[in-house]
Amino acid sequence: MKISDVPQEKNKTLGGVRKAMYAVGEDGTYVSVASDGWKAEEIVTSQAVEEFERLASIALVEVKKELASPLSYHMYKNRMDLTQLSQSTGFFKWTIKKDFKVEAFKKISQKRLQTYANVMGIKIEELLTVPTE
Repeated sequence: MKISDVPQEKNKTLGGVRKAMYAVGEDGTYVSVASDGWKAEEIVTSQAVEEFERLASIALVEVKKELASPLSYHMYKNRMDLTQLSQSTGFFKWTIKKDFKVEAFKKISQKRLQTYANVMGIKIEELLTVPTE
């Protein structure tokens, strides 16, 4: 894409922050160009955020019914899925699925809890609880 073709459609999901995109300059080399994003990107990002919010609310209900551990809620609340959490922590997917179970979650080591908390940018105390409202 040429510099003049870089989208500048004021993507609201970027929150006013511009992002770097690469375009072909006049001399034929690639250059970094600031972009405000485009509408299609805004729509897709909004849909993804809504889906994570939906999954987090389902997980919250399950946690309150003691059908799942708080880990599942926090994963979705932090806009992650099982693959992302696995890649970020280095834990196998099957072990994370096990940690979604209430009894298994109660037995997790402090080191493992700290890894989850670090990846999500929260404290262990927050990871162990969910909102009461």
